[in-house]
Amino acid sequence: MSKRQGDHNPISTILQDFIETNRLQQGLDKVSIKEAWATVMGAAIVKYTAQIKLDRDTLYVQLSSSVLREELSYGKQKIIDLLNEEMKKPLISKLVLR
Repeated sequence: MSKRQGDHNPISTILQDFIETNRLQQGLDKVSIKEAWATVMGAAIVKYTAQIKLDRDTLYVQLSSSVLREELSYGKQKIIDLLNEEMKKPLISKLVLR
């Protein structure tokens, strides 16, 4: 078997170029934020989470418990910071709890 000659790019570079060329990053962020919410907030809070929607830099979270919504509203900035840290980029600047 002969070895191929030429440039060799890591698969991560090729995938990142594909994502940028086809403008897929925003859609991937919408999926990834749901996973980040589950990781950061834990199973107890995820159980009461009905819907998560990322629109531009605002994260909308619909909760089925009004008591939980009130409790989380006191720590909005900390939640935003934790989610941005989990996503490894400043993706969210505003959190709306419904």
